[in-house]
Amino acid sequence: MTSIKLIVFLPLLAAIIAGLGNRKLGNTGAKLVTTGALFISCALSWPIFLYFLNLGTIGAHDSAAAQFVVPVLDFIKSDGLDVAWALRVDTLTAVMLVVVTTVSSLVHLYSWGYMSEDESQPRFFAYLSLFTFAMLMLVTADSLVQMFFGWEGVGLASYLLIGFWYHKPSANAAAMKAFVVNRVGDFGFSLGIFAAFLVFGTVSIPEILAAAPAHAGSTIGFLGYRVDTLTLICILLFIGACGKSAQLGLHTWLPDAMEGPTPVSALIHAATMVTAGVFMVCRLSPLFELSETATTVVTYVGAATALFAATVGTTQTDIKRVIAYSTCSQLGYMFFAAGVGAYGAAMFHLFTHAFFKALLFLGAGSVIHAMHHEQDMRYYGGLRKHIPLTYWAMMAGTLAITGVGIAGLFGFAGFYSKDAIIEAAFASGTQSGQFAFGVAVFAALLTSFYSWRLIFLTFFGTPRWSQSEHIQHAAHDAHGDHGHGADDHHHGHDHGHDDPTLGYHPHESPLPMLVPLGVLTLGAVFAGIGFHTAFLDPEHGAVFWKGSLAFDAHLMHEMHGVPQWVKLSATVVMLLGLALAWLAYIKDRTIPARFTATFRGLYLFLFNKWYWDELYDMLFVKPSMWLGRILWKGGDLGTIDRFGPNGAAAVAQLGSRVAARIQTGYLYSYALVMLLGLAGLATWAMTR
Repeated sequence: MTSIKLIVFLPLLAAIIAGLGNRKLGNTGAKLVTTGALFISCALSWPIFLYFLNLGTIGAHDSAAAQFVVPVLDFIKSDGLDVAWALRVDTLTAVMLVVVTTVSSLVHLYSWGYMSEDESQPRFFAYLSLFTFAMLMLVTADSLVQMFFGWEGVGLASYLLIGFWYHKPSANAAAMKAFVVNRVGDFGFSLGIFAAFLVFGTVSIPEILAAAPAHAGSTIGFLGYRVDTLTLICILLFIGACGKSAQLGLHTWLPDAMEGPTPVSALIHAATMVTAGVFMVCRLSPLFELSETATTVVTYVGAATALFAATVGTTQTDIKRVIAYSTCSQLGYMFFAAGVGAYGAAMFHLFTHAFFKALLFLGAGSVIHAMHHEQDMRYYGGLRKHIPLTYWAMMAGTLAITGVGIAGLFGFAGFYSKDAIIEAAFASGTQSGQFAFGVAVFAALLTSFYSWRLIFLTFFGTPRWSQSEHIQHAAHDAHGDHGHGADDHHHGHDHGHDDPTLGYHPHESPLPMLVPLGVLTLGAVFAGIGFHTAFLDPEHGAVFWKGSLAFDAHLMHEMHGVPQWVKLSATVVMLLGLALAWLAYIKDRTIPARFTATFRGLYLFLFNKWYWDELYDMLFVKPSMWLGRILWKGGDLGTIDRFGPNGAAAVAQLGSRVAARIQTGYLYSYALVMLLGLAGLATWAMTR
C-alpha cells in the first residue's frame, strides 16, 4: 500500500530538505516543504482511519481486511535474530496516524505565525518534521526493534526541540534533563526487549503475542531470583513507558520541557510523544493481560500520577506549566484505564486528549504571543475582550478537559472519554480499580479547579499587565519611556482598561495561528460524540478494534451498567471545581492568599512539586557530582595524569636539564669524556 509509505517517509524527506537546504532554501521554502509534506500525510491518514471505522460500522469479520503489513526492507539478519523493516497497519495504528499527522500538520501551520520572527526557522521546521517521522515509525512498528528505533528517534527530536533556543541556559538544562531521564526509562525498555527475545526467540510483535499464552506461569532468573517471566517482561517494558509518558518517578523532565517554543509543547508534550507509552502498552495489551501483577502495577502508577500532577497543577502560575501538569495527570488516566483492562477507553482518551490538549497549548501560545512572551498568569487578566477568538478556543478546550456534557444529549470530548475511564475503573471490581476510581474522581475535581482557575486568571478580572516586566519592555520599546519609575509599574492600581502608563494593547494572533485553533476546537467539541460508539461500545468496539488490542467486551458491558451515582460523580466534581475556582478567582480574590497563608506547608509542598526534584538532587545529582570530582581530581589528575603522561613528561624534562648541563660546548670537556670512555672500555676488555 503506497499511501502508508508516503505517510511515514514524506516528513523524513521534508526534514532532510529543510535541514540541509536551510539558508539557501530560506524561511518560506522550508516552511512550505515541511508543512506541505505534513498536510499530505494527514490527508492520506484520514481515509485509512475511516476505512477501519467503516469496517466496524458494517460489521465486517474478514481478519485479512482488518490489518496489513507493508514490507520496506530487510534490516537485521544475525543467527536467530531476523528483523525486517515493515509498516504494520491496523485499527490501533490508524488511530495513532490521524492523531500524529493531524496535530503535527496543524502545529507546523501554527508555527508560521508563532516563529515568524525567529532567525532559525528552517532548522525548527526540520526538527518538527524529523520528530513526526520518528513518531510515525514508532506507531507503524511491526517489531520491538523498529519500535525502539522510533522510540529513540522521538527522544532525539524532543532533545533538539526543547533545547531549540540553545542560547538560553534554562533551555539547555531542560533538554539535557529530558534526555537523561528518558535514558533511565529507555534502559528498562531495552532490557524488556532483550528479555522478550530471550524468551520468545523473536522481536516480532505478532509472534510474541501469539506465543505469550504458552509461557503463562513460567519463571525466569533475574538478579538472583526466580520471577514470573511475563510479569518481568511487562514491567521492564512499562518502565520505558514511564519515561516516555512522564509517569510518577520519571515525570520530572516534562514540566521543564516547557522551555522549548510553545508549538513544541503542543506537539510533543500534549498529543504525540508522551502518548507513546500508552500506545506501547495497548499494542502489547494481550501480553499485559497475561500478568495480573503487571496490570496492577500499571493501575497504581497511573492513578498515583493522575493524583500527583493534578495537585501540583493547582498551584502553578506559569500558564504552560499548568497545562503540562494537566497532561501528566491525563496520561495517568490513560495508564490506569489500560491497567484495569479498558484499553479501548485508554485509546479513546488518548484520541480526544490530543485535540483538546493541543488546543489548550496552542491557545496558551496565542495568549503568550499577545502578552509579549509573558507566561505568568498573575500578570494577565481581562484578556477576553482583546483576544476573543483565543478566548473562545481555550473555553472549548477547558469544557472538553473538564468533561462538560449531559448524558444522552451532548458532551464535549472529555465528557465521553474521561467519564468512560472513571466508570471502567469502578466496573473492573478489582482493589486496584477501586483505588483508581477514587483517585480519578478526586483528580477530576482538581482538574476542573485548575482549568477554570487558568481561564479566570487569564481572561477575567481587571488587567494586571502593568506589573509584568515583559509588558513594560514591550511598551517602552514601542512608545519610549514615559518617565515613570519602576515603583509606578509594580505598584500601580488595577484598572478596568489598558494601563495608561503603558499604553499596551494585547492583539489577536495572526491567521496561521488562528486556523489551527479553529480546527482543534472542532475536535474538542465533536470528537467525543462522533467516535465514542466505535471506540467503546461492546459490539461495535470489538469489531472496530479487530484484535489490534485486548478489547474486553464484558468490561464495556459492565461499564455501561454501573450505578447512576458513579456516572454522575465526574459531573458533580466538575461543577464543584468550577464553583471553587469562581469563588476564589472571581467572587473573592483574597481567598487564595488567605488559603496559602493558613496552609503554608501544604502550599509549598504542592508548589515545589512534592519536592521530587530536590529529592533527586540529593540522591543522585549531588552524589554523582561528588563522585565525579573525586574521580577527576583524585583519579584522573592525581593518579593517572600524575604517574602517566604528566609523570613521563616530568622525567623527560629532568633528563633534558641534566643533559643540558653536560653539553658545555668546550672541546676539552668532550675530549675528557671520550678519554674516560676509552679507559673504561679498555679496563673492561682486560678484565674479561
